Amino acid sequence: MENYSVDAYRKYLRPFLKSKLEEFRLYGYDKMTEDELWSFLKRKKWKKIEGVRVHRLVEGIMSVKVSDFMNYTTIEFMKDAKWLDSKEGQEILKELT
Repeated sequence: MENYSVDAYRKYLRPFLKSKLEEFRLYGYDKMTEDELWSFLKRKKWKKIEGVRVHRLVEGIMSVKVSDFMNYTTIEFMKDAKWLDSKEGQEILKELT
């Protein structure tokens, strides 16, 4: 089997992505976009995927929890050096030291 990028399957996975986004909206997370979910999946769920199998990709999408995505988003936000320079970032750093 050839080694394809997960991006080649995105159009086939779109119904599952939309379903997961609808689920998140039911929990009150209406600002999440398909691109954000896709980026999360590529960076976290499928980071070490070998030999793309569609059923594994679907499983990855359907197993995402709101808390997984929110933790990822928070960590990515905090990694941004600009955030550390903000007033909020400085206050949190002071509390930690």
